[in-house]
Amino acid sequence: MRIAVFLSTLLASAALCGSASADRGADLAAGEKVFGKCKACHQIGEGAKNRVGPQLNGVFGRRAGSEDGFKYSISMARAGDDGLKWTAETLDAYIENPKSLVSKTRMNFRGLDDAEDRTNLLIYLRTFSDDPANLPGAEPTAQPSNHDLDPAILALEGDVEYGEYLASECLTCHQADGSADGIPSITGWPDEDFAVAMHAYKRKLRPHPVMQMMAARLSNEEIAALAAYFKALE
Repeated sequence: MRIAVFLSTLLASAALCGSASADRGADLAAGEKVFGKCKACHQIGEGAKNRVGPQLNGVFGRRAGSEDGFKYSISMARAGDDGLKWTAETLDAYIENPKSLVSKTRMNFRGLDDAEDRTNLLIYLRTFSDDPANLPGAEPTAQPSNHDLDPAILALEGDVEYGEYLASECLTCHQADGSADGIPSITGWPDEDFAVAMHAYKRKLRPHPVMQMMAARLSNEEIAALAAYFKALE
């Protein structure tokens, strides 16, 4: 139902930067109010600049970690190199709990639990991207996603030898020596970063279809073993 309401709002407003219609004014106003929680670190709109966080004009469709002139955390840069793009779904997941999507992100924000607040915020942010109706692959704001990892999953201690056994398929693409010739290196990754990334593939929050397929085959224990193995590689 919430997606249907969002779509009707979106289609009714071909020019979101113009005068707000009564139908969408309330959602935009609510989203702007929620953005007040973001203002300490982010700017948006005319003249926006990078501050503690990157400026958010054009964030929809942007590859994670790619805003010119902003110094990202290693984890965010890795996520972008790995194909993470900011869509309604991934932004919703990140805003709900940043560290569940990108481990060790420097965004020091606990997240928004309220799904309606996230919806309104994304409606507001979208007005500062290209014409929302014309965004490639634009989708309505995502429904709340159950993406949080159980702390017990992250606490699993992986068996390095078992990880080495499982890694043969990974090493057909990723190089054990850490070289990255068009394929991101995963050698030496912190085990938590590895686990978060693999579980994001299982939830299809990270977009790579091959990695989604590979991650879907793995149990929590197998992901922990692979994480331990690749962390141990020099």
